[in-house]
Amino acid sequence: MSFKEMRLIQYIISSKAELKKVTWPTRKETTKHTLIVIGISLFTAAFLGVLDFVFSKVLGLFI
Repeated sequence: MSFKEMRLIQYIISSKAELKKVTWPTRKETTKHTLIVIGISLFTAAFLGVLDFVFSKVLGLFI
């Protein structure tokens, strides 16, 4: 095997070992965090939509 192949194999082995050390979130935690992200995204979209609407109306008064 060449040096590059050996390095690739070593990288894969060490990556696999590191993945075993990871503390993965539970299904409940993942669902909770997903809902939080969706909620914040919807709130931000609504907030920016309202700001856009207000600024459009204000700008329309000046034009």
